[in-house]
Amino acid sequence: MASTLFKNVPSKVGDIINDVMTGRIGLPDLQRPFVWRDNKVRELLDSMIKGYPIGYIMLWESPNNYETKKSGIGSNEKTYDEPKELVIDGQQRLTALVAAMYGVKVKDKNFKEREIKISYNPLTKEFAVWSSAYERDTEWLSKISDVFIADKNHSVISLRKKFIKEANEGRTKKNLPELTDEEEESVEQNINELLNLSQYSLPTLEINYNADEEDVADIFVRVNSGGQSLTENNFIQTLISVYENETSDQINDFCEKSRIPADNTSYNNILAVEPSHLIRMAVGVGFRRARLRYAYMLLRGKNLETGVFSDEERQANLDKFKEALNRVMNLNNWHAFINIIAEAGYISNKLIASANAVVFSYVLFLIAKYDYKLDAMNLKKIISKWFFMSAITYFYTGSTESEVERQFADLRTVNNADEFIKYIDGVIATRFTDDYFEYTLPNELNTAASISPSWNGYIASQIVLNSNMLFSNTPISKYFILGASGTKNAIDKHHIFPKHYLTNIGFTSDRERNQLANFTYLDYATNIDISDKPPIEYVSDYRNKLGEDGYKKACEEHALPENFENMEYNEFLAVRRQLMSAVVKRAFKELCK
Repeated sequence: MASTLFKNVPSKVGDIINDVMTGRIGLPDLQRPFVWRDNKVRELLDSMIKGYPIGYIMLWESPNNYETKKSGIGSNEKTYDEPKELVIDGQQRLTALVAAMYGVKVKDKNFKEREIKISYNPLTKEFAVWSSAYERDTEWLSKISDVFIADKNHSVISLRKKFIKEANEGRTKKNLPELTDEEEESVEQNINELLNLSQYSLPTLEINYNADEEDVADIFVRVNSGGQSLTENNFIQTLISVYENETSDQINDFCEKSRIPADNTSYNNILAVEPSHLIRMAVGVGFRRARLRYAYMLLRGKNLETGVFSDEERQANLDKFKEALNRVMNLNNWHAFINIIAEAGYISNKLIASANAVVFSYVLFLIAKYDYKLDAMNLKKIISKWFFMSAITYFYTGSTESEVERQFADLRTVNNADEFIKYIDGVIATRFTDDYFEYTLPNELNTAASISPSWNGYIASQIVLNSNMLFSNTPISKYFILGASGTKNAIDKHHIFPKHYLTNIGFTSDRERNQLANFTYLDYATNIDISDKPPIEYVSDYRNKLGEDGYKKACEEHALPENFENMEYNEFLAVRRQLMSAVVKRAFKELCK
């Protein structure tokens, strides 16, 4: 029988929470943003007070060679300078308990700090998500954290007396009788039952300290806790959060600021950065590796060439990781790259179908800048072409890690800037062939999918070519940069052959009517004006307004066959797909100038 890597340790909720608060157990404060809804926290507490099982906690005894590191959760001071055990599974559940019971603030998915407030009715033993109504209701304790903190300060009796006094005052105002003796006894008993949640038995599995990171990572990935699938990325964030807290704080600060418009921050219109993005970038830039599993091997101290582990290698790898991360989070680098993406027509996150295209193109940008020393002009040109190609051809969709690993392998034979440019141009040429523009891209546009890299690439192409909105003198790009007030969008995706019109002539399925080739963006006013008019009607109106030259230019910019209003619908779709592909080809040639 194989030896087990874990042991069962009987534990109480209060003991585990105390160990988290003192720092004995490392619960990374921002290893994963707290994703549970408050109602799920309420249900967790309700299950506990009813005696239902709530799952288990898995801990990992800290390896000896990590004892000099420091960890934490929230902002409270720690008794322990380093964790003796690390939470591997049950982080969200344990975070919920620490936050709700002791008022420790958490961060949401957008890294905004917030408090989890759960109310409690000592008369009925009910829990509820806090609201102003429960705050005002004198028969509810607005936050259970007040009770647990009072217990810690030995002031529960005062809290209970205050509650009874205010409950009686509230009843008097409503012309109701005051609490009976039996109800006051229930209040005391139910507050004690709430406090007794600290004695709730929580099964705890402890992985042996001598289990290596690969074993623990495998366990971490295999378990599924509370509906949250655990991944290699979660494990790496855990290691960084606990053993490199300062680095973790820098990562989370960059991610948070990428979401908040402000000068001199990581904010951008393209990507709300996640910690996983930065980790991937740093591993790619520092070690030329795409697979996240390499990250925890590197942080453990493995030489990927020899396979040998050592403390010296671990420190060297960590230093290299931090150096790469500094380049990744350098705001000059980041915004220069974002501007290059904009040059390729991708000026809004609405046009980004794959975050990986941004992540790995940025890695390529940094490798080109630092390893191959490309000058600013060539760097801008080659990366804009690369991003344009990779975004529209699904280069970073599917087996992304394998594709990037192959690219890193190819780059090992590339020695200077000229060779790098030649290599990138060569890869682009294998994708952007004549057959691609004649057959592949038109075929990819033959879809009604709401999210499509081919559609996004077509719109990006119009932005590169500085096209105006259809039947307008305003550039399309303006509507992706500037927002509009109110509830109506400034820009609308409109059917060229209106949906109602198509239904009337026999096209009854959305698959037919919502073809990408039947769409264009219109400004709000034009969209309202066209409405459900058939093409033969609205085209003549705008043709007269624009004149023949203006009409022909609008058709060219928007891949519309001249006199399309007289075409049969399916014929129109086939011709327009070819013209849309031609627009993309023109935009690429513009980027190559």
